[in-house]
Amino acid sequence: MNRLKTIFYTITGLKVGLLATAVSVLIYIIQVPFFQEIDLKAFDFHFKSRGRVEPTGEVAIVAIDEKSLDAFGRWPWPRTRMAELVRKLNAMSPAVIAFDVVFSEPDESSGAAVFRKLRRDLSGADPRLASILKKAEADADNDRALASALEGTPAVLGYFFFTGDEVSGPVQKDKAYLIPSRFASIRQIGAEEPRFQVLGASGVTENIPVIAGSAENFGYFNIVPDKDGTVRWANLVIRYGEEFYPHISIEAIRRYADSPPLLLNVAEYGVDSINIGGVIVPTDENGRLLINYRGGPFTFPHYSAADIMAGGVPAEAIEGKIIIIGATATGIYDMRVTPFAGTFPGVEVLANAIDTVISGDFIYRPDWILIFDLLSIIIPGALLATVIPRVSALFTALFAMVMVAAYIFANHYVFTHLKLWLTDIYPVFTIVFVASSTTIFQFVSEERKKKEIREAFSRYVDRSVVNEIIKNPGLLSLGGEEKTLTVLFSDIRGFTNITEKLKPNVLVKLMNDYLTPMTDVILRNCGTVDKYMGDAIMAFWGAPLPQADHAVRACRTALEMERTLTETQKTWDKPGIPRLVSGIGLSTGKAVVGNMGSSTRFDYTVIGDAVNLGSRLEGLNKEYGTNIIVPKYTYLAAQEEFAFRELDIVKVKGKDLPIKIYELMGDKKAAVELKELIDLFETGLKAYRAKAWAMAEEYFGHVLELRPEDGPSKVYLSRIKVLRDSELPDYWDGVFVMKTK
Repeated sequence: MNRLKTIFYTITGLKVGLLATAVSVLIYIIQVPFFQEIDLKAFDFHFKSRGRVEPTGEVAIVAIDEKSLDAFGRWPWPRTRMAELVRKLNAMSPAVIAFDVVFSEPDESSGAAVFRKLRRDLSGADPRLASILKKAEADADNDRALASALEGTPAVLGYFFFTGDEVSGPVQKDKAYLIPSRFASIRQIGAEEPRFQVLGASGVTENIPVIAGSAENFGYFNIVPDKDGTVRWANLVIRYGEEFYPHISIEAIRRYADSPPLLLNVAEYGVDSINIGGVIVPTDENGRLLINYRGGPFTFPHYSAADIMAGGVPAEAIEGKIIIIGATATGIYDMRVTPFAGTFPGVEVLANAIDTVISGDFIYRPDWILIFDLLSIIIPGALLATVIPRVSALFTALFAMVMVAAYIFANHYVFTHLKLWLTDIYPVFTIVFVASSTTIFQFVSEERKKKEIREAFSRYVDRSVVNEIIKNPGLLSLGGEEKTLTVLFSDIRGFTNITEKLKPNVLVKLMNDYLTPMTDVILRNCGTVDKYMGDAIMAFWGAPLPQADHAVRACRTALEMERTLTETQKTWDKPGIPRLVSGIGLSTGKAVVGNMGSSTRFDYTVIGDAVNLGSRLEGLNKEYGTNIIVPKYTYLAAQEEFAFRELDIVKVKGKDLPIKIYELMGDKKAAVELKELIDLFETGLKAYRAKAWAMAEEYFGHVLELRPEDGPSKVYLSRIKVLRDSELPDYWDGVFVMKTK
């Protein structure tokens, strides 16, 4: 347990913040699914915030919609109907006709099979009948009709790859019809052997040979969503066997550009880009294109297949454009989820991918983004970890909110203007995580410090001082520091004799009855009780909290202690209880204050010359018959508030230089009342130092007339009797030398 406490005490807010930042970096590196999904949703938010972008106008959709199904019946249509649609479209001179459908099975509605069977059954009949049957078979072949319509058109046929471990449905083994559309070559970038990380196929569903043989361009239309089911990427490359094949969007653009060769640029990390006749399409290492969606559903022109067949669409709407034929009718179309909508026709996903490439309006996610993402996590985290321990919780919250808002705004600007996809959630999470964890630690740490302060100072100082320390812990230093303060020493005169006369239980009660009110006076004046030494009390002002008026507070306390002792004496008016007389010494100066002692037991105390002097002055009260003695520095700091008289110049034991000492006689009101006495005493003191013994005796005598019990005057009259007959040196200055502590 002690080890855990030690570890906790060595932890700082900065360390907690940096640790939280490191955790955020780790979460980013290992790609925790929960955070990945939130980051993807944040990416979608950029699209929605940006809104619709006008397409190039080079892509349109011929939709097999509800209107078409109402006109021509349920899907799939006979191939003759599709042939008619192709002829109608081709007559409008489109640049490309791309099929978002695959003709993988012969047309079941075709009559060719009937004539073929008759021809086999009548194989020995009249040759003229066989010729008629053969012609009838050809005329009734719907697949051949579609193939015939496709010949000479800018058609791009779609097909489908199986990318899972298991292949279901009909799979074509012959790839002959796909070869013309494979990547012509692979260009290696860099010296390292490339590591292909593209999507791999385990099987393929092609168009039937009769239809496939009528076209020159082919592209798969597989769409692979992210883990959350949203389509953000177009897989432009699939590896099947040892060959690489393009997406239908790439093949449509290649046809649109007069069929230049396709080049796959690869580097050591994977795919770098795709080159379509000099047009560079950026991809990630997996050969995927970030689709820059132009808007929600129906952003691109949709023309009903029924309207095309009825001649209801003007030729200029089709001429020179990339036309995609696909289903949009409910129940038959390929429904997808995109950043803009939860229900999005798959054919329009294809249109967005094509328009992204044609417009050159790419969204980039280059390899160096990883470094930027890490920096966007580390820098805010480190900044917060540095700032938070120095500021309040409110400032932390405001600063964190400003950072989050600034990052989101900047990131959205980068997305819309620079077309870069930067991470959203990880920097925001880092800011929130670092701010909250560091703030919580600061709170726990501050509560711990408050508890320590309460435990450390509740015995020494008043509750108001403890509360002030708790509110401003920065004012406190427990490790030890030199400060200017005022020390008070109080002691009962003749205490040893008193203890010998009293029973233990009576003595203990007497001491408690004495120390309690004295302590209350000290605490009431915001002093710090250092220690009790039998009957003696040591206290100080100016620590733990700074007090500019520490000398004034100490003087006020000393006077109140004398008055309180007088009042308390009245409650002790019992036989056997002696009258207590105290002496108080004050001292102002520099001292070292802090927790001192052993590693297991220590006290908050002060040490230094000023402390020692206070103890010496307390003992001098017996010499002069006074109650409160202060040195020059205390007098100078408090002379405007209290009545003082100069007592003497003394050389204390252990010190070479003499100091001037004063008696604290009362408050400001007393200064007026005692003015005559103080003036007489000071005149007598000057005469004494001038060795004018008669004059000194005269004035000290006047003081005794005003106050017969005045101790200092009696002391000086006694000294004069001794000194008058002594031979004093010329340099005699009246300094009194203390022989004891």
